[in-house]
Amino acid sequence: MKHSNFQQLSRGQLATLVPELLLCGHLIDRSGMAQLIGALGREGMTAVAIEEWAAASPIYTRRMQDALNFRGDSVETIFKGLQFDIGAPPQFMDFRFRVDDHDHGEFWLDHCGALMDVEVLGDEYVTAMCHDIEDPTFDATAAATNPHAQVRPIHRPPRRPPDRVPNCAWRVTIDPLYEPQSDPPHAEALAESHAARFDLVPIDPADSGRSDYTGPLLSDVRFADFSASALVRIADEICLQQHLLTLGFTQAVRARTTEADALAIGRRQFGGIAGLTAERIRRALGLGRDLEALVHVLRVHPAVNPAGYGGVSIAADGPLRLRIAQHSPAQADGGWLSLLGPDHLDPLDALVRGVDARFYTSVVAADEDALTIQIDTAATPFPEATEVALTRFSSGANFQFNDGRIPLPLTVGVMRR
Repeated sequence: MKHSNFQQLSRGQLATLVPELLLCGHLIDRSGMAQLIGALGREGMTAVAIEEWAAASPIYTRRMQDALNFRGDSVETIFKGLQFDIGAPPQFMDFRFRVDDHDHGEFWLDHCGALMDVEVLGDEYVTAMCHDIEDPTFDATAAATNPHAQVRPIHRPPRRPPDRVPNCAWRVTIDPLYEPQSDPPHAEALAESHAARFDLVPIDPADSGRSDYTGPLLSDVRFADFSASALVRIADEICLQQHLLTLGFTQAVRARTTEADALAIGRRQFGGIAGLTAERIRRALGLGRDLEALVHVLRVHPAVNPAGYGGVSIAADGPLRLRIAQHSPAQADGGWLSLLGPDHLDPLDALVRGVDARFYTSVVAADEDALTIQIDTAATPFPEATEVALTRFSSGANFQFNDGRIPLPLTVGVMRR
């Protein structure tokens, strides 16, 4: 019988954790792209970003539409999907929407955390993100809802004047005369991955709270309005979004480097985001820094979720140990967990030290069936991993969510800029 590790959390804890998972999914690129600049340069980094997002986002967009029952082919449906997308975590990427009719609408960002991260690097990096990457990837995400949808800029960075608000604005148009774009590289292979096809616990419509996202588009999604069952499903879907994006990243990197270099880059990407995510989860759930807190973090960390995908079991009745199955769907996909091994525990060390800098991992057993890891506590803290420090460059590392907004239904023609 299917189960979810997120079922152990209360409805309130889930409502707190879901936006955290969206933000941490977004920050995967703050870890991954930092590793690519040195290896492939700005142009190579840009190409990888385009391919990973264009391949992954249509898959996970459709999955979330199915999960929350808001399938359709309209601009409104496109906008609903963005509200549950790791590419657009709420508030950090402050998307505002206007729906004119079925085929026309606009969105703009009153605040763009991603822009804040790259503006300090100069106009070339801003143009790479806001032009080169966003043009094809916005279209790919919209095409998951309607293949004849196009997203075109009204204005976008580099900002002139430099404090321009909104940071950018975009028009979305659906027209049958628009030719559907061709599938990006690796899209077919990614669609056949276990992550793309993994079955999750269905939402219980009898559970208290919202069980779907039918009805009008809301200006803001208030996760606390959803049922615990729906939030469990949303959390698991967001974890799959992270795996799909990472698989797309890995495929794009492998196409440009040697296998050894691709594995090394993948491990550094994994370590950078794993450590920062553990830190944010611990803080969001109000946990301490002991081994008991680490157990709670491990059980809901995206690296090991959804349950059954990663093949990870946690034993905490004695020494804290992880058993990582070698024949899980995650291993078959070649995702994060496949990068671990007896000689490659750095990403896992980064993860556990997101809870306390004194934790360290060691191999208990390794064979063709499983890798068993024990987690212990050193007398003194370890220095922060370089990969985590690089990811911490993003303003998202310390971003705090504000729950004070009241969602408003967006009917046709309202919320004009």
